[in-house]
Amino acid sequence: MRNSVTLLLFVLLASCTVQKDKKMVNKISFDDNWESLQQYQEPEWFKDAKFGIFVHWGVYAVPANSSEWYPRFMYMDSVVWNPDGEVSKIGATQANKYHLKTYGTLDKFGYKDFIPMFKGENFNAKEWVQLFKQSGAKYIIPVADHHDGFAMYNSKHTRWNAVNMGPKKDILGELTKEARANKMKIGASTHFAFNWNYYTYKEGFDTVDPNFSDLYSRPHPHYAPADQEFLAHWWDRTKDIIDNYKPDLLYFDFYSDKEEFTSYHPKIASYLYNKGIEWKRDVVLQSKNYKKITFPEGTHILDIERGKMADISPRSWQTCTSIGTNSWGYVKNWKSKDANTLIDDLVDIVSKNGNMLLNVGPKADGTIPADQVAILNEIGDWLSINGKAIYGSRPWKIFGDGPTEVATGHHSEDSNTTLTANDFRFTTNNGRLYTIAMDWPRSGELNIQALKLGSEYTLAEIKEVTLLGHDTPLTWTQGKDDLNVVLPKEKPCDYAFVLEVKFKNEKHLM
Repeated sequence: MRNSVTLLLFVLLASCTVQKDKKMVNKISFDDNWESLQQYQEPEWFKDAKFGIFVHWGVYAVPANSSEWYPRFMYMDSVVWNPDGEVSKIGATQANKYHLKTYGTLDKFGYKDFIPMFKGENFNAKEWVQLFKQSGAKYIIPVADHHDGFAMYNSKHTRWNAVNMGPKKDILGELTKEARANKMKIGASTHFAFNWNYYTYKEGFDTVDPNFSDLYSRPHPHYAPADQEFLAHWWDRTKDIIDNYKPDLLYFDFYSDKEEFTSYHPKIASYLYNKGIEWKRDVVLQSKNYKKITFPEGTHILDIERGKMADISPRSWQTCTSIGTNSWGYVKNWKSKDANTLIDDLVDIVSKNGNMLLNVGPKADGTIPADQVAILNEIGDWLSINGKAIYGSRPWKIFGDGPTEVATGHHSEDSNTTLTANDFRFTTNNGRLYTIAMDWPRSGELNIQALKLGSEYTLAEIKEVTLLGHDTPLTWTQGKDDLNVVLPKEKPCDYAFVLEVKFKNEKHLM
């Protein structure tokens, strides 16, 4: 009883500390049809934020093997099912072999048996949020429920949640409270739709035990469409997150784009947006739109997983990527990207009217590994110097200039090469043009062709060029071939470097 009262007070406190938007752009209620939802406007706070933190933390952090998809792979002992329902006989997966060797057979030790081991004893929402704030992030999206079916919040619709089991804490609730106390936007992502076809059902697996069908979903032919009972359950769980945590952002992973979910799409969008109006806040719905158009353009914010756009988008969008190259959830062989790569990604994305949502993968005990902490701190240090080129910025006439091509589309980031001192990105803010050199030139000089006299992109003469983080004036010449800038001997920061350019006639930015 005491725990129930404490949780109730906790949720009420979190609700009371929600900040109301001073400049709401969505004020008229929406109907659950696309014509009405086309009237949705992207919130100014999202356009200004540019950088957020994604958090993949769940029971899958206990085995810390393969990836956050370990719950799926551990049951693949002889077959892999493809989306067409066909079987590919490839033998056991690495995760299956590891599981049998480490934990035993799948009738004796299934995924459910990791839950008591998922204690999160070192989880501290205040420390997490402080770290994310120091990194320069403006919003946070924790995973509320992944494909595994375990809810990281106080769910009313499943006993398999972090309040009843494992950490015995309302993880989403605690993070929501701390984020709002720090005036950060806070959301939730739901990956639960894929739970319907996530697990393999086979004699000798605990997945076919009816006592656990509310975790693994009821056994059915693999890749059969979700039935009405599951769809209703998915709707209830999604609505529960909205009603009880009042998220500023709601993120949908793939599989909710399947045909059987279609009728729910305008319903969930209108429900969320109308709740935002009720809360006097502009809210955001994000979806990937992998192979099918889950939410039509203009009704949500498009998210591109581990990839980018090729050019400036007229609408806001987002890249979600992970610090880890090989996983979203923590694994023992986690491989982190370096801060230089991630800062270059952030700059490129922002120059094209996008935001970057960067994922961290905490350990099962609730600690964020030191290498991930170090990278977040490096990003924060960079943004503390160069934030004027990022926060609140808008695209210029072109996103960039330079020889290096950037791969685009979902899951394209592995094809990218390192950007150079000859590659530039542009943003605008408060009548200033920010020219971002993606590396420090060995010559000590930058030559920017897009800013030459008489350029098709700017007809105005330059008045002043300064380097963010550097106090003394720079020597520069705007000629017919380029803008030449002589840099100081000492770098003001690591990684990308930002020139603030002022023009005699600022109308060129329009």
